[in-house]
Amino acid sequence: MGNITQALPFFHIPDVNISVDMIMTILPISLALAVVGMTESLLTASLVDELTETDSDKSREIRGQGIANIITGFFGGMAGCAMIGQTVINVKSGGRTRLSTLVAGVFLLFLIIVLGDVVKQIPMAALVGVMFMVSIGTFDWGSLRTLHRVPLGDALVMLATVIIVVATHNLAIGVMVGIVLCALNFGWKIARIHAVPHVQPNGSKVYVIQGPLFFGTMMKFVSLFDVAEDPARVVIDFSSSHVWDQSAMTAISKVITKYREVGKDITLIGLNDESQRMVDQLGLLSSSS
Repeated sequence: MGNITQALPFFHIPDVNISVDMIMTILPISLALAVVGMTESLLTASLVDELTETDSDKSREIRGQGIANIITGFFGGMAGCAMIGQTVINVKSGGRTRLSTLVAGVFLLFLIIVLGDVVKQIPMAALVGVMFMVSIGTFDWGSLRTLHRVPLGDALVMLATVIIVVATHNLAIGVMVGIVLCALNFGWKIARIHAVPHVQPNGSKVYVIQGPLFFGTMMKFVSLFDVAEDPARVVIDFSSSHVWDQSAMTAISKVITKYREVGKDITLIGLNDESQRMVDQLGLLSSSS
């Protein structure tokens, strides 16, 4: 099925002409490898944390992986990442420390350098069978039984990701589509905002805003207020809300402008520290909390 080079790699600098065309050629592939590598490494780290009841440093893992992949390129190696199948087998076999990964790497090097002629005799079908068994052993079959209990949006994201990966044979595309669908699903879930109005004894009207204020809820926020019928003093209470972005600032500015155009006083209260800083930076209104 091919030759196995039974020799240690050596350091060399790739002989390529660095240009914009070259960078644009390798950029899509490198991004795909980075996305897939980071995703699988983070999933593997989370799984190991769950199996071993420990807490790992995910940022350190990603930094180490990135540095190692850069260095290995100077030795003719390919980019790599954590592998769920091997990791689960390692953990279930009792591996808990860095020694287990060192032994795995050294033994793999021994197989290539010393036993390369023997390894070449292993049929490809046998390796495929091993990978099938690893997949069967590491797949969470219980998730299929509980799929109908998962929120519809989350279930559709999982199914769409699996279908795209199988159809395109490209894990990077499936991961990116899954991330985009998750973001859209999350945005749809939180894009709900409403106000609870009540009139105080002094005649002022208070709008208690409930729900996050961002680009997805700004139009709804502007429509919550009855500018024409409200009394001369209006208070907007953000104690149950959070101001997230520039679109939210624009929405607040529109409401303030509407009230001021009809000569009514408006005050913002209950802003948390982050929201208050955004309001102060734009100078929308001197507010109190």
